[in-house]
Amino acid sequence: MGEFIIKMPDVGEGVAEAELVEWHVKTGDPVREDMVIAAVMTDKATVEIPSPVEGTVIWLAGEIGDRIAVKAPLVRIETAGDSVEAQPAPVAQTPVAETAKTEIAKPVPAPPAPAAPPVGAPPAEKPLAAPSVRLFARENGVDLRQVQGSGPARRILREDVEQFLAQETAPAPVKGGVARKTATEEIKLTGLRRRIAEKMVLSTSRIPHITYVEEVDMTALEELRATMNGDRREGHPKLTVLPFLMRALVKAIAEQPAVNATFDDDAGIITRYSAVHIGIATQTPAGLTVPVVRHAEARGVWDCAAEMVRLAEAARSGMATRDELSGSTITISSLGALGGIVSTPVINHPEVAIIGVNKLATRPVWDGTQFVPRKMMNLSSSFDHRIIDGWDAATFVQRIRTLIETPALIFIEG
Repeated sequence: MGEFIIKMPDVGEGVAEAELVEWHVKTGDPVREDMVIAAVMTDKATVEIPSPVEGTVIWLAGEIGDRIAVKAPLVRIETAGDSVEAQPAPVAQTPVAETAKTEIAKPVPAPPAPAAPPVGAPPAEKPLAAPSVRLFARENGVDLRQVQGSGPARRILREDVEQFLAQETAPAPVKGGVARKTATEEIKLTGLRRRIAEKMVLSTSRIPHITYVEEVDMTALEELRATMNGDRREGHPKLTVLPFLMRALVKAIAEQPAVNATFDDDAGIITRYSAVHIGIATQTPAGLTVPVVRHAEARGVWDCAAEMVRLAEAARSGMATRDELSGSTITISSLGALGGIVSTPVINHPEVAIIGVNKLATRPVWDGTQFVPRKMMNLSSSFDHRIIDGWDAATFVQRIRTLIETPALIFIEG
């Protein structure tokens, strides 16, 4: 008998540790070669780790949510026959994973093995599901092996998990009324949800925010948008407000480059960018992500719209790459129809500005002689007050307002 030790892989970017977000095995489980045994996360990248050998799991490093140092033991597997030194095995990639290598330690004498199924026994197949669906199931305490998949090749969809949850037996009403609910649930903050929490704490604790709110008359832009959508070519996406706002940002930044920057407050260094990489805050089943439309300064309205749609679909399906989820220089936050009247968006650290889009509504506006119906929308924008003064913040937003209220200016070069 021999033992293999699978170590936490070096997933790159200079990180010293990664978070356990999923176990596919438990102690005593048989495993086969190339079977995925765990998933780990660093920042927003998830990596699935396969077993390079066949054997039985005799030890696991920790629980979901634990952080394990790179090159620290992750899994011990007992193997049959004489010990054989294995070569490093490639790490299996999830849709949002990067390539890495699993380190295999040299064989060491094996401790007494616990009672376990024979090595040749077929292990339970891993249910087919996207990482976002697995996260949703884990947060709701659902074992995916109990869920019937309705997707291709019996892949489990989010709707399947929701249906499974809906079918759980509800408490029976007591005589004369409804049963009292006394259950509580503790949910450990793990994975992307924990990354979001950490980023919010970092942003709000280190950045003194100033939020400036201004209303914008969207009537002319909405008329233009309707015309362009009616005349759009085959293959062009339907235009929303955001591509026009992106182009307005590019023109306003050209006049006030200080807002298109990041601030390293540890080093005390501001970095201003000539390129405009716009992060678009996007809600996904796993949580909030910020895919980045790169070089918006070199894109037209249709190109901005197409890239934004592509990135949003990739983020929601878990297919976005690390490069597509990092490197923004300024961010737009929009909740669409749920945008409310006013918001106080949190800056995407280490950036110095974020533009918040509120809902559009038709309101009566006084034109000097009478009230007329106009399509109005508020912009709620936050700035790092260490870098951007209130006057500069207001000037920047007012320039955006002028561009949007007179949309022909967005298309004028120079």
